[in-house]
Amino acid sequence: MNAFSWLSRRAGPQPSSAVAARRDLLATPSALNDRPLREQRFVVLDLETSGLNMSRDLVLSIGAVVIEDGAIDLSQQFECTLRRATHKLGASVLIHGLAPSAIAAGREPAEALLSFMEFLGDSPLLAFHASFDQRMLGQALKETLGYRLQHPFFDVAELAPLLCPHAAIRHGGLDDWTQHFGLQVQQRHHASADALVTAELALILFGRARQQGLDSPAGLADAGARWRRRRQAPAL
Repeated sequence: MNAFSWLSRRAGPQPSSAVAARRDLLATPSALNDRPLREQRFVVLDLETSGLNMSRDLVLSIGAVVIEDGAIDLSQQFECTLRRATHKLGASVLIHGLAPSAIAAGREPAEALLSFMEFLGDSPLLAFHASFDQRMLGQALKETLGYRLQHPFFDVAELAPLLCPHAAIRHGGLDDWTQHFGLQVQQRHHASADALVTAELALILFGRARQQGLDSPAGLADAGARWRRRRQAPAL
């Protein structure tokens, strides 16, 4: 495979004029500001993918719920399985539980991704281990729609130890934190269910953030950046 054919494959097919027109109307993400967390709309995202290789694997399903006015708004939910004609059954099906028939019956990827981005609007995103979801979603949008994802992400896996240092959970997963706070989990490794429990965890953490004087998206982002720098600093 020469360099040109590799680049063409990664870029994917050019979107149709109708898809491009919808893409061009997508909202520009809002900058993080100093408004209270309770006044900010957040979209809590979870993806199920064909594997964990961010260079090769594909987004198979998208689940999302909305936090608005300081609560989970169950009237605003998004759930979609993407049609992946080339997806082969592998070990990951034991995790995500999506049967080949469900993937074959899913929505066309461009339509699914456009619908999610319209649902997202200009809101910031929350996810657990957000760097993975951010990379996978950004890659899918670029390859399918020619769209560059610029929405800010908050990583709940970072916010939890930042805001709850006495929990003694340094590298915990979603299950560790839900057990710590006594949250009831109905189903795991299902995009919508994982998004919902992540949203419940986020609301607890927002309460802790307010108690610590971090009652704004911008303040929370700054605190997260400082926390990451401290963790990455070499030990003296």
